[in-house]
Amino acid sequence: MKFYLTAFLIAQAAAFAPVSKPNAQSALFAEYEPMEGEGKMNLKIDLESKKVATVEQLSAGDKKTYCRCWLSGTFPLCDGTHVKHNQATGDNVGPLVISVAKE
Repeated sequence: MKFYLTAFLIAQAAAFAPVSKPNAQSALFAEYEPMEGEGKMNLKIDLESKKVATVEQLSAGDKKTYCRCWLSGTFPLCDGTHVKHNQATGDNVGPLVISVAKE
């Protein structure tokens, strides 16, 4: 019985051991290469604006394909630039497709 109690106490003590803080060199960031303006997603679209927002009214039967990679030359609409981005980086980003059913 003493053995089990000792083993239990040792196992529980590990829960209170100090843990080092993660840093930028951790495995999560090992292959990350910072881009110009690091911390920003949008590096080229309407940079003077406080916020980039798009509001559109869609009618029955309409379909729009919106960019989510911020790299499209036709932003806010998708032009397929994410395909090259995905091939170069191994990412899997794709567009947002919105369609309204016909009435």
